[in-house]
Amino acid sequence: MKFETTRASAIEQLNRFIEKGLLHYSKLRNFDFGPNNRSNISCLSPYISHGVISELEVIGKALKKYSFVKNEKFILEVLWRVYWKGWLELRPSVWLNYLYNLKKKKENFYNNKKYLNAVEGKTNIECFNYWVNELKEHNYLHNHTRMWFASIWIFTLGLPWQLGAEFFMKYLFDGDAASNTLGWRWVAGVQTKGKNYVASEWNIKKFTNDRFHNIKLNENPTPIVDEINYSIVNNSFLNRTIPINQDLLVFENNLSFEQSDFNNQSFKNIYFVFNGNNTRQIKLNEKVLNFKKSLIDNQIKNLKNKSLNCKIINIQDLKDMKGNLFALYPSIGENLDYINSNSLKNISFLYRKIDQFSWKYCNKGFFNFKNYIPKILQQFI
Repeated sequence: MKFETTRASAIEQLNRFIEKGLLHYSKLRNFDFGPNNRSNISCLSPYISHGVISELEVIGKALKKYSFVKNEKFILEVLWRVYWKGWLELRPSVWLNYLYNLKKKKENFYNNKKYLNAVEGKTNIECFNYWVNELKEHNYLHNHTRMWFASIWIFTLGLPWQLGAEFFMKYLFDGDAASNTLGWRWVAGVQTKGKNYVASEWNIKKFTNDRFHNIKLNENPTPIVDEINYSIVNNSFLNRTIPINQDLLVFENNLSFEQSDFNNQSFKNIYFVFNGNNTRQIKLNEKVLNFKKSLIDNQIKNLKNKSLNCKIINIQDLKDMKGNLFALYPSIGENLDYINSNSLKNISFLYRKIDQFSWKYCNKGFFNFKNYIPKILQQFI
């Protein structure tokens, strides 16, 4: 399993999955056959999370192949990402509270033997150790495996979910502040209060084709308690009118500018912003940083072939840029944190149409959001 860092390879992967894996996705999607056999899932998340291809692009191609009924499970999985982002945008303090608690947990567990054994894959749980090494080698885990991993981390190993979420963000190519943080909260039982996800031996054995044995887990844990209630903030996510010959900032979540809602605008310069570890609170694995950098390089190459003026800059350079700037919205996470913490008031955000339309339906749980999916698809597909 290898993720090439070009838009062309992302499109190739999408087309391959639609032709060979999409029809049986609903039936086979929960099986983790190992990193050498991923034909039952799309493996598109590293590309979607960086905006190399979009959710609508993926769903549109899928619906050209099969009807909504045959595609429903796949479409739901793709739109989970839109939902998680919208849910967090309406409750930005969840992310800030996570980072605050993460800092305290790191101080308390810095030399904790149980924690060190977990991140080094040296526990007494064979499957967990395997997944630690798989994550470090391939920078990817099957979605079902992520749930098992998080449950074992929290309820069997007894480690804080915040540290587990950091571990995933450090190594995953598709690490995303919303999907990752809220996914770990959900497993712990604090996202949907009192409802946790519990990994079980029979479930792991079944959906890994009996690859692991003697899986001794805590299968009767109580959910983690979080008494905080997060209020929804009012944000209309409106776009300002863009004057001619403005400079545009593109962050790591919206790399494919030519596929964006703003590709017909006349921007003077397009700056791709790279955020390295010296400005991140969660330090990323070198392979993850190189993956991001290589994706950016490919997008710059694509745009230069279309005679657009573009280059890569470090996020710290933003402090020295004068005048009004426009930016494809980076979403809640480390890039937005940098902008806010440095009070960069000269940046106006541009929001994707699908986010503007969909995020208002993210005020409740996913099943409420699910009711609006036909409306979302009718609007954009």
